[in-house]
Amino acid sequence: MPVPKRKTSKSRRDKRQSCKFIRPKAFTACGNCNEPVGTHQMCRGCGFYKGRKIVVTRQDRLVARGEKKAVLNAKNNQQQDQQPEGRSE
Repeated sequence: MPVPKRKTSKSRRDKRQSCKFIRPKAFTACGNCNEPVGTHQMCRGCGFYKGRKIVVTRQDRLVARGEKKAVLNAKNNQQQDQQPEGRSE
């Protein structure tokens, strides 16, 4: 089995290990909402990446649900207004 011929010096060892430190994560601001976002990642706040909408976010779903409820409530109110006074279902 091979064995090193000489002891590895501290300098040589430390040069080799110099790339193993933990680097701080790079952040940028989202172009749409200015929320901090990791580089090359989609914004979790608005769902945009490189100026395009990629994902439907929770906020978008809540807005859509509210619009659907408003439409259904309006339809129900119209139906109740059209029913005769004496009858109710």
